[in-house]
Amino acid sequence: MVSELLSRRTLLQAALAQTRRLPNILLLLADDMGSADLSSYGATDIRTPNIDSIGRDGIRFTRAYCNAPECTPSRTALLTGRYQQRVGGMECAMGVGNVGRYDEAIWLRERNQFGLPVSETSLARMLKGRGYDTACIGKWHLGYTPEFSPNAHGFDHYFGILGGNADYYKHTEEDGAPVLYENGKPVKREGYLTELFGLAAVDWLGERKQKPWFLYVPFNAPHSPFQTPQKRDIPPGTWNKGDRRTYAGMVEAMDKQVGAILDQLKVINAVDNTWVIFLSDNGGAQPAASNAPLRGFKSSVYEGGLRTAMMMRWPGVFRPGSSTAQVSLMFDVTAAILAAAGAKPNRPLDGENLLPVWTGKQPVKPRTVFWRYRRAEATRKAVLHGEWKLTNNSGKEELFHLKSDPKEENSQLTAQPAIAKDLRNRLTKWEQDVRAPRLADFYRTREQNSPNPRL
Repeated sequence: MVSELLSRRTLLQAALAQTRRLPNILLLLADDMGSADLSSYGATDIRTPNIDSIGRDGIRFTRAYCNAPECTPSRTALLTGRYQQRVGGMECAMGVGNVGRYDEAIWLRERNQFGLPVSETSLARMLKGRGYDTACIGKWHLGYTPEFSPNAHGFDHYFGILGGNADYYKHTEEDGAPVLYENGKPVKREGYLTELFGLAAVDWLGERKQKPWFLYVPFNAPHSPFQTPQKRDIPPGTWNKGDRRTYAGMVEAMDKQVGAILDQLKVINAVDNTWVIFLSDNGGAQPAASNAPLRGFKSSVYEGGLRTAMMMRWPGVFRPGSSTAQVSLMFDVTAAILAAAGAKPNRPLDGENLLPVWTGKQPVKPRTVFWRYRRAEATRKAVLHGEWKLTNNSGKEELFHLKSDPKEENSQLTAQPAIAKDLRNRLTKWEQDVRAPRLADFYRTREQNSPNPRL
């Protein structure tokens, strides 16, 4: 009996020792922040010393991309490690009050299936399988109802807003509905949302003990409405109208909370074994953000809608002050996190573990990646193959060579028909491949009713 107890204790100690060696993961996500809106990415009117420190002490990305030019689809790809199209109905930001904004999403909403289903791959759930404590603090935007909630997707703790935006002080959406929740229950808190999220993250970190942890902090800043800690009220009809000065104050308020979270890592003695990641969910939105010198804004498939500032810090892994020009998407971050944690995906990922490239052990390599965004009758697509990029804006095609034309000013569609055809074929094949199984009945009905169905 004694020997059996000793054996169990030895196994338990070995398991604890193994989990202690796993890296903690701190994933920080901005909302609608321009790719040029950090000091370290060229902003002269916005001060972001804390966020910039992540890149200074680690690695900065010069060709990081979001998986979509809007909130819901990019977050779907980040949490699943797969193209959001495979889920179905998640190619556009969910509307206020759980509204679907294009045909597939409307079809799912009518059947009470609108959201990220738990049958999908979940980063949090897979990390829990490796012994991680998990928390999500901030904006969710992947489903309003309990079956699509953060807790259902493997997060032990959740505090934040369920929808896409909220008054920073009233914590209500544009329709007046309260959307601040904690572990499935509506809650009331006093204060500015960005600061509440920072405080909640610091408190959660303070409770960590022996187990490795994964903390996902998707700020809703600097998404509209345009409010700073000093600007409480929003005049009627101005929810999406803001000036650069207010926007800068929102980014700086977020930077302050990132600093508080990074300071807490020092308090709990977790700096050396924590991988810190910062990026935005899509390109900056008009009228206040800047994606200069890139073309386009949020909701477009031009570089300005898809590129993001991204930085990582992991002592002993990333060389301080380093940078990479590797084309890297959000689902690549997911794949790399799972690899670092030794977690095996429960289904094939579309993202690629690029840690060997990011750390300089392997050279930068060309990629072939795809985008598709849907809203109402608009369908915007793009494929990047090496340095060639084909865009399709509801039927209008353009072809760019990004190395020689990073601003996407000169389409070569007519001059390079063979390249355009090749990319067009790749895009068509990809669209067939990522068809969502849960939309099989939707596709069948549509194809029966239309001789030329739109993908």
